[in-house]
Amino acid sequence: MPSTPTATTDCLPNYLAPLPRQLENLALRYAWLIVIINLAGTAFGFWYYRFQLAQTPLVMWPFVPDSPAATLLVALSLAAWKLDLDIEWLHMLAFFGNIKLGLWTPFVQLFLNGPGGIEPWLYWFLIVSHLAMSLQSFLIYRYAEFSVGAVAVATVWYGFNDIVDYFVPLVGEFHHTFLRAELVDGTLNHALRAHDLAAAAAVTLTLVATFLALATRVKKIELQRSPAPEQRGSATDSNGGGVEP
Repeated sequence: MPSTPTATTDCLPNYLAPLPRQLENLALRYAWLIVIINLAGTAFGFWYYRFQLAQTPLVMWPFVPDSPAATLLVALSLAAWKLDLDIEWLHMLAFFGNIKLGLWTPFVQLFLNGPGGIEPWLYWFLIVSHLAMSLQSFLIYRYAEFSVGAVAVATVWYGFNDIVDYFVPLVGEFHHTFLRAELVDGTLNHALRAHDLAAAAAVTLTLVATFLALATRVKKIELQRSPAPEQRGSATDSNGGGVEP
């Protein structure tokens, strides 16, 4: 049975591993529960996108439900780790997707859409649940290698997604999530500033995810080559060490 690496991850800087170690261990110990929660969120997300999907050509469906796709990816990533499957490109797609959509949606809801036109409970559920998505992405460094090839796959996918969402739609209209801030008399107006701000946030977060992924790769390699004394000690600590699936 695989265990999470310890000697190369204990000393990652806080911006790459912001969660308390005890919380990481607890989350990974109950990874199957997190998988189930994310699958439930995926089902809810596809229900939430049902009207937009109905107006989108079938060939473009993979580019529309970004958040439910991200929760599905992290569920599959955790499940793959638990099953001792090494699928680096899956881990990186999950890492990118949950950081990006986990932060993009709260930005859009808080600064572009606002609470109007949506039930208050749903408005705050969207914000809180997406912030939780961004946090769970920081579990992935515990079992993924962050290989350059896998990071490249995720960068290309989410970069291309930004292009078709906001800049060059392939079929019909732009393929980004419908923004209430773009509605004018019941019609989406992509010429509004809200469209540009949403696009800027999406591109910025793709760049942020790329930086975090590559920085994690670099730091893991550095720590493998020159482990600190406290790292070597922590590797033998059964309470702070790896989590068995």
